[in-house]
Amino acid sequence: MNKRYDTLEVEEGVYVPEIGKTYPQDGPDKSLLRPKYIYNYVFDETYPYLDDSLRYRFNNWFGYYMFLYPIVCTANFIKNGVRIRGRENLRKWRKELKAHGAITIANHCNRLDAPAVLLAVRANRFTRIPMFAPNFNTKDHWYMWAVGGIPIPEGGLEAMKRFNEAFDEYNRRGSWFHIFPEAARWDGYKPLRPFQKGAFTMAYKYDKPIIPCVITYRKRTGIYRLFGSQDEPLLTVTIGEPIFPDKTQSRKTEVDRMRSLAHSRMVKMAGIKHNTWPDKPENEK
Repeated sequence: MNKRYDTLEVEEGVYVPEIGKTYPQDGPDKSLLRPKYIYNYVFDETYPYLDDSLRYRFNNWFGYYMFLYPIVCTANFIKNGVRIRGRENLRKWRKELKAHGAITIANHCNRLDAPAVLLAVRANRFTRIPMFAPNFNTKDHWYMWAVGGIPIPEGGLEAMKRFNEAFDEYNRRGSWFHIFPEAARWDGYKPLRPFQKGAFTMAYKYDKPIIPCVITYRKRTGIYRLFGSQDEPLLTVTIGEPIFPDKTQSRKTEVDRMRSLAHSRMVKMAGIKHNTWPDKPENEK
């Protein structure tokens, strides 16, 4: 835990897990993971951020329809008891989402949270996910790459130019994007941390709505106790209503508005009365 939990207030009946972790009191985007790096890929201007090769297209298809949905999502149901709520918000705005595509966002709180959100919105293999580049050098490399992960360049203007050009093209093709605006994964963490502005900048640039999704927790009970320790919570994904950018306003105004609105909606969707973190990083320039 950390001192942020001392002032956290939740609605009656909302489950707050205690999984025996100590979280930083400050630095909400600090990575708590210490992965083992086994590859040496370089994420500079030579990396294929836009990959139309036959090899990639096959792996992308296989990764989604032969691995993500039948294997990973099934494992997620068994291990994490994933439940999905709020799909009516997708049906309600079906016409607009088909026209614009969308950017889904969620709190980053479990190893299998991305597959849970992708399943919730019924993502297809053309979804693209900006990801922390060093993690592409772990044992998860193939999976991250095959399901549409795109490494965020670690430095260099030319590399970032290539990354941005790739997303320009993905947007032109109608791809959906998924982003974790908290940046780092904190397993089992209940409060919502501040949101980085990247997802909302993309939403304004590409005129795509933000779909806020919140992952909340349930106590592990019944048959699920066979598939995880008592401290590991079960997961529920709740899909909120889309937030559309207003292109008549300035980019800064809209990025701030969409970020603040998404954060406040997600806090409410999570059953939190007092969240303890602001909606944006305190040191943001």
